[in-house]
Amino acid sequence: MNKLLIDNLVVELRSVSKSYRKGSETVDAVAGIELTIQERGMVAIVGPSGSGKSTLLHMIGAMDRPTRGEVLVAGQAVNRLSSGELTRFRRQTVGFVFQTFNLIPNLTALENVALPMEFNGVSASERSVRAKTLLERFQLGHRLKHRPRELSGGEMQRVAIARAVANQPRLVLADEPTGNLDSRSGQIIYELLQEVSRERTVIVVTHSEELARLADRVIHIRDGHLVDGPNSGHKVVSVTP
Repeated sequence: MNKLLIDNLVVELRSVSKSYRKGSETVDAVAGIELTIQERGMVAIVGPSGSGKSTLLHMIGAMDRPTRGEVLVAGQAVNRLSSGELTRFRRQTVGFVFQTFNLIPNLTALENVALPMEFNGVSASERSVRAKTLLERFQLGHRLKHRPRELSGGEMQRVAIARAVANQPRLVLADEPTGNLDSRSGQIIYELLQEVSRERTVIVVTHSEELARLADRVIHIRDGHLVDGPNSGHKVVSVTP
């Protein structure tokens, strides 16, 4: 790999495995994965339930540590970071979007988007301006003062995406972001993530091949291994652009 590609890497996984104890047995949720992902663009990780795709995403986002191997994000070996360093890493480098939205119910849309900026030391005036600008960009300017219970599922997920990019992270991770939405709302969310991916790297976990086709790159995973297509059982040692 040439130096330009190395400099543009935002994610690198080196022989990453994650094992769990199940009774007297050890089960590999992820097994020896080698993977590189470049700066910017949208990457879809596709696989059936239990394939290891969410486990893989959680390790990239430093929400879980690998049993073996090394995870590098934006040049940092995240599995070596202390708890304090991990907190700073998540605030500054990664934005998260969840299937269940995870909005704070007693805060307005504007306040939900502004909150992570407060934790990151952004001034109150800048938080307000940046949150309002993001919500207007995502066609929610008329919903600034609405609380989650007053929003549709698609609107809540748009608020969640605005919150995820509020601190201008290099990487956005979305775990089944359309799982609780109807097909039309899901299409809108994927198109929005496509827009976000023009400025930063977006990694989406999904079981939907149809929605994954909107991504710039699709990675398939089955039984903890990367495979070369949805109908193939052949393992791939490394997947690169």
